[in-house]
Amino acid sequence: MNSSILIRQACGDDTGALALIYAYYVNQTAITFEYTAPDAVEMERRRQEISQHYPYLVAELDGQVVGYAYAHAFYGREAYAWSVESSIYVDVNVRKHGIGRTLYKALEEALKSMGILNINACIAIPRDEDDPYVTYDSLNFHKHLGYILAGHLHHSGYKFDRWYDIVWMEKMLGPHTIYPKFPAKK
Repeated sequence: MNSSILIRQACGDDTGALALIYAYYVNQTAITFEYTAPDAVEMERRRQEISQHYPYLVAELDGQVVGYAYAHAFYGREAYAWSVESSIYVDVNVRKHGIGRTLYKALEEALKSMGILNINACIAIPRDEDDPYVTYDSLNFHKHLGYILAGHLHHSGYKFDRWYDIVWMEKMLGPHTIYPKFPAKK
């Protein structure tokens, strides 16, 4: 399926689709800890803010936006300039067809070209095997792409009347040298 996937920079025309994709994850899962799904106006505000400095990519399949991935500053301090946090959301109806993998590979390449060295991902995980709101799919997806476990925080988020743990995973994109060049901003 991924031979027909088009990856490109997100634009204002995409925000309705972005909001729709994300709403599923807000309303039906504990993958994100937001309680209220943002509307298209708020999604556009977020996209514009992030896109000023970092890649914000969409995946198109047959002319329709079916997923998106982006990175944003890991923390606001200068010493973190080489690190980002990533996020990815794929339309629930087309998951497990290589769209997420294709999006993340493109995101990693865009970040490498900027001089970013570390990608961090914050992932909610279930506290029991039969949790209806979150699975280990995201953790396994990141492992498959070469991310490693960096930390486990217990009872960090509360959603759907239950507590959730989060794990931080990381991936190094390049060598860490003395006197690194500051990353370019998009």
